[in-house]
Amino acid sequence: MSDHPLKALIESADRSISAKDFDGLMRFYTHDATLVVKAGMYAKGKDQIRKAFEAISAHFQGKLKVRQGRMEVIEGGDTALAIMETWLDAVDESGIGTSTVRRATYVFRRDSSGNWLCAVDNSYGTALLDS
Repeated sequence: MSDHPLKALIESADRSISAKDFDGLMRFYTHDATLVVKAGMYAKGKDQIRKAFEAISAHFQGKLKVRQGRMEVIEGGDTALAIMETWLDAVDESGIGTSTVRRATYVFRRDSSGNWLCAVDNSYGTALLDS
């Protein structure tokens, strides 16, 4: 289901993360969205999500690049579950490039204008159960 409109939306959000365009990134989320920062740590609402992404970017010295691989979307009414491979390319503290792949899960809601917005952003997917 790689041609689903959510693929382009998620790729646009990835470009915003990589470019440190946090204003653009906030247009991706519902006002009451939740971002999984790491197991047991959540950012709730656009203000907290923005601060979390700013901190994540600083942690990776502004060199985090996000991209997506395979994707499946399951829709039910005005809600959609997106299951994707998320690739995180970064530079570690010693300057060595790293690449990590996660099986991410995202929950989207369609608003009254028909636009999809992210309500739950979980780049860890089911790996949260491993903690």
